[in-house]
Amino acid sequence: MDTVINVRGLRMSYGERQVLRGIDLDLRRGETVALLGPNGAGKTTTIEILQGLRTRAAGEVRVLGEDPARGGDAWRARLGTVLQDWRDHPRWHVRTLLDHVAAHYPTPWDTGELLKTLGLDGHATARVRDLSGGQRRRLDVALGIVGRPELLFLDEPTTGFDPEARREFHELIESLDTTVLLTTHDLAEAERLADRVAVLLDGRIAVFGTPQEVAAAVQAPSLVRWRDGTEQTDDPSELAWRLHQRYGGPVPELEIRRPSLEESYLNLVERSAA
Repeated sequence: MDTVINVRGLRMSYGERQVLRGIDLDLRRGETVALLGPNGAGKTTTIEILQGLRTRAAGEVRVLGEDPARGGDAWRARLGTVLQDWRDHPRWHVRTLLDHVAAHYPTPWDTGELLKTLGLDGHATARVRDLSGGQRRRLDVALGIVGRPELLFLDEPTTGFDPEARREFHELIESLDTTVLLTTHDLAEAERLADRVAVLLDGRIAVFGTPQEVAAAVQAPSLVRWRDGTEQTDDPSELAWRLHQRYGGPVPELEIRRPSLEESYLNLVERSAA
């Protein structure tokens, strides 16, 4: 499978403070990867380096086959970005702004279709400054994907969305034929959208894999319930086997709840801070 992002030994410092301490990261074409970590872990710095917005101190980086530090306009046209907060062009009308941005790409979305998909068709003639926070966030998303990017960067994309808008956005992202690098503090969002998860702690990738692989690596406990008891365990299969032997057959009312991505992530962060 093609590799869209390939990072080896990425380092970055601000003065004497080391922000990134040798990151290795790969994204395969068509997958969604969530980059998680507490504030100050280095997520934004990593994204800016991958986009060519910040010069790294050391390491090898390839994004869509090129070094972002030397990427030209044609390379940048293959990227899409949804920033965490963007407040430019308040006087523009929504559709006019979207049409203007779309004109810079070879095969953009139809703007009318995109506005309808994101629930903005009723606000096409409104000025950007008159949109609500949630509507403005939907416009940010539309501007990020209008060029049908090969690689899409999403930085806290559903901030300000109500539950229905968040669900619709998730369905849209799942329908896109593109590679996505997502940063979010919404662990349920990461668990739904991400094929793999990279947890960045203290400038290093602490664990990288599927949500299930993250849980296994962190060894967050599973909860096992049955008619006569409840127990937390790192090995629910072994406990279920012992219960099976105890009862001499099926375990009555057996329920195994494995740790969610949020529980695994919090377990890892707490262990790192200890």
